[in-house]
Amino acid sequence: MIELIRAHQLNLMLLLCGACAILAFLVFHTRFLPKTRKWILILMELMALLLLWFDRLAYIYAGDPSELGGIMVRVSNFLVFFLTPGMAFGLTLYLMDWLKNEGKLKITPKRIKFSLLATVIGMILAVIAALTDLYYYFDASNLYHRGNGFIIAYIIPVLCPIIQFTVVKHYRNIFSRLVYISLILYIFVPVICGIIQIFAYGISIVNMSMVAVSISLYVFTYLDINNTVEHAHKIEIQNMEIEKQRMQRLFEQTATAFVSAVEKKDDYTKGNAVKIAEYARRIAELAGKDEAECEKVYYAALLHDVGIIGIPDRVIKNEYNPKKRDRELIKQKPLIGKEILSSITEYPYLSVGAQYSHERYNGTGYPDGLKGEEIPEIARIIAVADAYVSMTTKKRFREARPVFIARENLIKGAGAEFDPEFANLMIKIIDHDSSDQMQNNLSDVETELSCGAYREHITVGIPIENNMTRITFECVCQTDEAHRFSAPAVILFDSYDRRVHDNQKAIEAYHYLEYGEIWFDENTITTSARKIEITRIEKHANTGSGYEIVMGRFGDHLKVKLTSPDYEKEIIAALDNEAKSSYLALTGENCRLENITVQQTGDTVSAEDIPRIADASSFTDRMESDIPNIQINRTRSEHTAGIELREKLKLMFHTMSLPGANLVWNCPYIILFTSKDGIVGGEEYREFAFVKLYGENEGDDTYAKNVLTMKKKTDFPGWEVWKNRIRKGFECEISLERKGGHIVLIAENLGIYIENITDIRDVPDKIYVALTGDQVALTDIRIKQ
Repeated sequence: MIELIRAHQLNLMLLLCGACAILAFLVFHTRFLPKTRKWILILMELMALLLLWFDRLAYIYAGDPSELGGIMVRVSNFLVFFLTPGMAFGLTLYLMDWLKNEGKLKITPKRIKFSLLATVIGMILAVIAALTDLYYYFDASNLYHRGNGFIIAYIIPVLCPIIQFTVVKHYRNIFSRLVYISLILYIFVPVICGIIQIFAYGISIVNMSMVAVSISLYVFTYLDINNTVEHAHKIEIQNMEIEKQRMQRLFEQTATAFVSAVEKKDDYTKGNAVKIAEYARRIAELAGKDEAECEKVYYAALLHDVGIIGIPDRVIKNEYNPKKRDRELIKQKPLIGKEILSSITEYPYLSVGAQYSHERYNGTGYPDGLKGEEIPEIARIIAVADAYVSMTTKKRFREARPVFIARENLIKGAGAEFDPEFANLMIKIIDHDSSDQMQNNLSDVETELSCGAYREHITVGIPIENNMTRITFECVCQTDEAHRFSAPAVILFDSYDRRVHDNQKAIEAYHYLEYGEIWFDENTITTSARKIEITRIEKHANTGSGYEIVMGRFGDHLKVKLTSPDYEKEIIAALDNEAKSSYLALTGENCRLENITVQQTGDTVSAEDIPRIADASSFTDRMESDIPNIQINRTRSEHTAGIELREKLKLMFHTMSLPGANLVWNCPYIILFTSKDGIVGGEEYREFAFVKLYGENEGDDTYAKNVLTMKKKTDFPGWEVWKNRIRKGFECEISLERKGGHIVLIAENLGIYIENITDIRDVPDKIYVALTGDQVALTDIRIKQ
């Protein structure tokens, strides 16, 4: 290694000199260094440059007997010995600056002062050595030789770094890790090389090492600056984020306060703004909007109805039947909202949401009658969320509509009142929420009920299902001389909202159907059930105040066992058909029901548990063609066998919805699938598409990608007529065409045109088609390959 350095040291010196010059230039243009430290580093780099430059010249002119050679060899050697302690002098200044600025030391440590003095003495000795033969001398040929005091020249370069190290070690916490490493290298590498050079005459590894560590000092300082700037940048970003969050909270609080003030205009709208905003954000998320866009949608929806603050109270409270003049005032709400929010110039989307959220996709909205994509996207999203919340919220003039009625209205309004894309996304949200929190929730059943007159108060309906349910309660009589009769009773019924109704409008709105009333004695009243029969009754001695009901269902038959202190009896009720829902509600007369508990027993009802008291209602008594007729009482409760789809397939059949079916999705469905046995739900079952004939695809994208197009043709009679036609029955036709994993399904029925394109990812050998539906009978099913 030594010989290699000796052979190439002049080139190495030149390379290092160039590096020092470049670094001095870079330091000069560095902006993030303190001014004093910057000039100290420039001084150190220039001293390193001159040290190595003149050391190189000393080698070049060594042995040159010319006059120029004599001058250059003497000047060069002088500067080498002068600048060597000068490098230690520069490092001492560097340490002083660190201790003063980063260390906040008001008094310079004595060791630093001594080191500074020692380096000055070293430079003075270099001047003396140049005038004497203390460190070196030259012969007649201008060749360099070590003098008797040569070893003195190494005392200062070795002693000062040791002193400097003690200072660096003592104040370790002041220096960053990178700067600390660079100082250790700067101190010890030249010392080690100096010891080596004592025994390796003829090479300048000390000077080259000093230049090298000077370069490293800059490099590590630069890296430290980089880290410092990056750290400062992170802190700045954090501070900005904190400030942003603070401003966001302020904006949220201001917006919420504004909404609260607006909602005081109408108690029936309290909390609606937040609900609308949440649904609007979820629609935006499903539509693929980024977080920033979703936030814009949220706040635009939150404040979209602020214009109501400018509408007179008398108009708001007469919203159901407003006069013509009042209707015009209501239509000013979006314009008032725009005017209020347009002053918030930082968020222009707020006024856009307020101005256009009452526009309708078909152009029937207000204030400007815009249609389709003329309406800003943010307003089209808000319109869907607003409509859903409005439908499912109680108004001054009506009760809240059930979720599935709101869902049906969104289906009907898709492409008419509402943007079809966002309406379909809202339907997906409804379906997701319904699966997470089923409407038949037992937690909302009242735990106490006080009844004066009969049916004065009635609990919410408790679903009677295939799983057995137990209800227990205690009854406290509340009789007097005028009201001597006291007893609890139960009501069997069906209703969209699980409530018993006696108002005609509510009966129609919630499709209320009462099956009968049952008491805990011999009395029973049958109303709309086909039959209610007491199958067992036993009278026994009064045993307290405890009551128990155990109930279950199989198909269209219910079984209810009632136990009271005086009686134990069982009844069986036969409903019109299996599609009907059934609920039991508690009520009474002159009594108080306490400690009402409802829980499922975990037992499942089978056909053997409930003897039939009436024949099953069948609506498939029609012609049977290629495959058996089916009756689907509940969503996908029955399916046809799978029909293999090879290339082309046409299905023709008669469909009729069951009595009591009132929703647009009470119609036929088509399933594309594969399984080993060709049966829906069979072994290795995979479902590719699930298409409903009113124009919805509920399949997921696990195994295939589906794109559905639904169009209402000019002969579409409207949704109510469409439902009535299905109730009466009509002929359906569905065409399918397959090319590998690409399947096109086309159905055109009663003015609804559907095209669904399915692209299967992992194409199986066999693909099947099956028919199913919800509360519908499919008969005379014909297959044409």
